Amino acid sequence: MFQGETAITIDDKGRAAIPAAHRDAVAAAGGHLVVTYNPFEHGCLWIYPQAEWERVRDSVMALATTVKVHRDIQRKLVGAAMHVEPDANGRIQLPASHRGFSGIEKRAVLLGMGEKLELWSEQAHQTNIRQTIGEDAITDGMLDLRL
Repeated sequence: MFQGETAITIDDKGRAAIPAAHRDAVAAAGGHLVVTYNPFEHGCLWIYPQAEWERVRDSVMALATTVKVHRDIQRKLVGAAMHVEPDANGRIQLPASHRGFSGIEKRAVLLGMGEKLELWSEQAHQTNIRQTIGEDAITDGMLDLRL
C-alpha cells in the first residue's frame, strides 16, 4: 500500500526515481508498473502495480462501449496505458506524451494513494492542494469519517 508525498525531479531523459519508501511495495508487487492518464484531473498521471492495473483495466473494459463517457474513460485509461519497469537505480521512464499531456516537467510530486501512485506536475499539485473542501461539497459518504 502506498502513502505519503514526495517531491521528485524528472531528469532530462524523462526518468523519475521511485522514492525508497515505495520501492519495497513496488518490488513486492512484482516490479512491473503501468502509467496512464488521470481521466478526472489535469496535471496528474496514475501509476499502478501490474496486478492492480489488471483489476482496474478489466473493470473499465467491462463498461458498455455504446456509451460515450465509457469509451472516453476506456481511451484515457486503457488506451493510454504504458508498461514501465524500474531500472537498477529505481527510475521509471515516463512516456513523453504522458509528460506533455500532464504538464510534468522537471519538478513533480509523487503521492502514495493506497493501491496506486499519483504523479502530479508541481504546479497542478500546488493548485489542487490549496483548494479546500467546503461544507457544500461534503457527500453522504464523508459524513461518518472520523478525521
